[in-house]
Amino acid sequence: MAARDDPKPTPMMAQYLALREEAGDALLFYRMGDFFELFFEDAKRAAAILDIALTTRGEHGGQAIPMCGVPVHSAESYLARLIKAGCRVAIAEQVETPDEAKARAKREGTPSSKALVGRAIVRLVTAGTLTEEALLEPRRANVLVALAELRGTVGIAAIDVSTGAMVLEECAADQLGAALARISPSEIILPEASPREGGDLRPEGETFTEVPAFAGTRDMVIHRPRSTFASDAGAERLKALHGVATLDAFGAFSRAMLAAAGGLVSYLDHVGRGTLPLLLPPVVRESGGTMAMDAATRGSLEILESAQGGRAGSLIGAVDRCVTGAGSRLLAEDLSAPLLDAAAIEARLALVQFWRDRPIERAQLRDILRAIPDLGRALGRVVAGRGSPRDLGQLRDGLSEAMRLHHWLSAAPDKPALLDQVIARLTGHGALTDWLARALVPSPPTERSGGGFIADGYDAALDELRATSGDARRAIAAMEARYREETGIASLKIRHNGVLGYFIEVPARHADALMAPESGFTHRQTMAGAVRFNSLKLHEEAARIAEAGGHALAAEEAHFEELVAAVVEAREAIAATAAALARLDVGAGNAERAAEGDWCRPAIAEDAGLAITAGRHPVVEAALAKTGERFVANDCSLAQDNRLWLIGGPNMGGKSTFLRQNALIVLLAQAGCFVPASAARIGLVDRLFSRVGAADNLARGRSTFMVEMVETAAILAQATNRSFVILDEVGRGTSTYDGLALAWAVAEAVHSQIACRCLFATHYHELARLAETCEALSLHHVRAREWQGDLVLLHELADGPADRSYGLAVARLAGVPAPVVARAKTVLEKLEATRAATGGIAAGLGDLPLFAALAAEPAPASPEQQLAEALRNADLDALTPREALDLLYDWKRALP
Repeated sequence: MAARDDPKPTPMMAQYLALREEAGDALLFYRMGDFFELFFEDAKRAAAILDIALTTRGEHGGQAIPMCGVPVHSAESYLARLIKAGCRVAIAEQVETPDEAKARAKREGTPSSKALVGRAIVRLVTAGTLTEEALLEPRRANVLVALAELRGTVGIAAIDVSTGAMVLEECAADQLGAALARISPSEIILPEASPREGGDLRPEGETFTEVPAFAGTRDMVIHRPRSTFASDAGAERLKALHGVATLDAFGAFSRAMLAAAGGLVSYLDHVGRGTLPLLLPPVVRESGGTMAMDAATRGSLEILESAQGGRAGSLIGAVDRCVTGAGSRLLAEDLSAPLLDAAAIEARLALVQFWRDRPIERAQLRDILRAIPDLGRALGRVVAGRGSPRDLGQLRDGLSEAMRLHHWLSAAPDKPALLDQVIARLTGHGALTDWLARALVPSPPTERSGGGFIADGYDAALDELRATSGDARRAIAAMEARYREETGIASLKIRHNGVLGYFIEVPARHADALMAPESGFTHRQTMAGAVRFNSLKLHEEAARIAEAGGHALAAEEAHFEELVAAVVEAREAIAATAAALARLDVGAGNAERAAEGDWCRPAIAEDAGLAITAGRHPVVEAALAKTGERFVANDCSLAQDNRLWLIGGPNMGGKSTFLRQNALIVLLAQAGCFVPASAARIGLVDRLFSRVGAADNLARGRSTFMVEMVETAAILAQATNRSFVILDEVGRGTSTYDGLALAWAVAEAVHSQIACRCLFATHYHELARLAETCEALSLHHVRAREWQGDLVLLHELADGPADRSYGLAVARLAGVPAPVVARAKTVLEKLEATRAATGGIAAGLGDLPLFAALAAEPAPASPEQQLAEALRNADLDALTPREALDLLYDWKRALP
């Protein structure tokens, strides 16, 4: 805030400035009546983001105070826009009534006329701590992460606050980027900077927040005191939260995990101002239990988000057929962390197969699931103290439907094991749902302040209060009719507002008759065209209504708190039911997608093979289907003796699509989904790497080639013989000689050092010579033909090397002017003639030993050795006299 200090601030301004200081870097929503007001720099920033009017109010420090405001009743929509813009918001509410403020002022000896209603920050709204339905994307998890480093190991505590699911894990510091790319947090909590002991979360030469995992615009990094990241305190906090003496029943947690958990819970306590959200017992995520993928691979494969942003064009956008938000969130989690346990994968596939084989029952299940509310998020709001009667109604309806599903599915024959597990978690809520059904009206309101959500017949005393209030209202209606008859004023009305309560209103021209002392009416207010009065009878009836209404509201509030307490008591069982419904939705949704696209069930194997028949790219196929085009399917078969495919062919011929589709098929299979192919046998892949396409990272000072080399280096350093690697055009970002040399060396390393399954697309025809020395490398190409001057791309994969690259034909297809293409053809003919004369740029590479056989860097050749080698490689019969003379001059100049 850029306001100057005021030597004598008003009480309200003094209160505001104190709260503003407490809010720190968050915007302050200062409650004033029915509005949240913002002042000074907060107002300027918010007005620009929200596109609302910026006004001024009074002065402070000799300057007008900028201000803007948003209505309390619609604050959520404004909060959503501020959070999306990267803001944090502190909510300052009135924590006492005007009467309580006056009583306090009297105790303090302050004139009651100057009593200022007390306000306090009751909550910090941040990107990772949202629970409100209007602020969350239904199909996307909203994850908050805390990190703690102990001696080179990073503890990760992650929670989706909207559902309470907490996961603890740890990883090596150099694997943090991949872990955060998988989790995709909305907010990251870090300990404040201090001298580090042992390991470091940062790659050498980078600050922590420059790690690629923190580069996304969605990430918000918040620093908290290091003292809150103590492992002992974290363990004690978790024990207290879950009422246990030991955490052993939840899993084996390392000190780094507990330190991260301590920082996470402390932050949640801080933003909730002492009120914690739903926190389910923590679950350990075992390292090595899921397929590893770094951020570059996830971005290249566009798993959860396309390169343009959003779900459209992403893998999940092409796969997701879930009918609930919870199902979509679980599917995203499955795709982000494919499994390595063959039994667990088969269990998921069996559930998909069960629903795939039962289209009628699948449709019935999906209809039922479609009508079930989002139980996990409704539970999260209730436990966090932000629940409404509508949330209780959603829990009632959802749990009732879950029990109905339990009865139906329990009778199904030939159930897979995973379905049995799911069914068991759908029941056990009979007493709670009966209670909620008796207590709540069929459609409870979203606000509880006005009452009306407790059903008639649930509480006899409440029914009596409502009857009293209703009788009084009927008495007022009768009174209005009687007063009209007694006064002869047909336009007389009895009205109500929040200031005067009930009052009698007549047009101004009839007011004199009611002004007389003997009329029985008391003047209250004169308006422009009407005059308002009161009467003793009206006052008595209004008091009856107010008393009965107030008692009724208090009774409903008490019942609400009882119901909330019952839900909180059953929170873990309710959360388990919500998770079971999500798993049902994922299984049925995957079956729907499989039936829709004729996808097959993959066979999962423990060996290092990969056999895909008629594989397709799910995203590209879906896009082509919209235009009525057919996707050309291709086979892929990798084995120990044929594990590296070198693929050539023209641009736009389908090389990159072929590479990606096979990576996606492997990912889908290990996530427990059917795959777009006629048949597939997947040998388990421990790490998936994709180096397909790159772009400049100008913000970090990296060129396209530098990005490509960083990604390639990560593959060479981290891939194992159980990994699957797809490489596209390695070395294209530099000179031809450098690029070919790098591509050659990388291909040799993948083949002979790593010995993993790999698809390697390239335009370097010279790499075909690797087949002579690499026994597990085979040559393939995408087919294309030129017909009457036009390039026809067949998108079919064939055996053998590519005969040419068709670069000029592609240029012509792209609209390059004909004279430029003709000139390029002339230059190409000259280059090819030179290549033929010299043996090509790869001359002599076939004599190199394999990459793995190189024990040391060779000593540089002497000038005489270089000349002897050049003479040995020269094709004398192919040289023209002029070229031979030029060679002699070159050799003479090279002599020392």
